Amino acid sequence: QVQLVESGGGLVQAGGSLRLSCVVSGRTFSSTSMGWFRQAPGKEREFVAAISWRGYSTNYADSVKGRFTISRDNAKNTVYLQMNSLKPEDTAVYYCAASRSNFSPVVVQTTRFYDYWGQGTQVTVSS
Repeated sequence: QVQLVESGGGLVQAGGSLRLSCVVSGRTFSSTSMGWFRQAPGKEREFVAAISWRGYSTNYADSVKGRFTISRDNAKNTVYLQMNSLKPEDTAVYYCAASRSNFSPVVVQTTRFYDYWGQGTQVTVSS
């Protein structure tokens, strides 16, 4: 009964900002890691960012370092992805994912690390 629901996607001009949210509902776990992935048409699903549940550890794809920030508010069971200086190449469906495993910088960038996935939210960046 664990469910992830993304929101905040939309159309934005290049150079603009957007904030995605992911609300987690259902059973809580003693250890949970969260991640964001994105997938453009005809391309593989790629890693964007990850965060440990306590927020002490984060990991970012090289393509978004310095522009995107992942954060969380455990009181609201919500994970965020703040996206600044958006580029047309950021256009994709963004997916939120949750893992019952402890955060590991070695494997958080792989899809198999995660146990639950949201349905995705579309982000379109115009030039």
